[in-house]
Amino acid sequence: MEKVRVRVIIEGRVQGVFFRSYTEEMAIRLGLKGWVKNRRDGRVEAVFEGDQERVDQMTQWCHRGPSEARVSKVDLFGEVFTGEFEDFSIRY
Repeated sequence: MEKVRVRVIIEGRVQGVFFRSYTEEMAIRLGLKGWVKNRRDGRVEAVFEGDQERVDQMTQWCHRGPSEARVSKVDLFGEVFTGEFEDFSIRY
């Protein structure tokens, strides 16, 4: 299966609702690698690497997020797969 890398920027009510923690949990469940972090501008940013199908599942989840989140916009940016990550983590 093809390996891909996607950068995602999520807007809306996405900070203070455990978005990063739920993203980490879902990414690990899907076997993805990369990271997620809060941005100073109030958005959440993440990088996912893994099988195309699982990355697609993850990006679809980002359109909903956890139950307390209210996602208004998701920007996806395809990037070159690097395989640089050993796991998935929350960045601060």
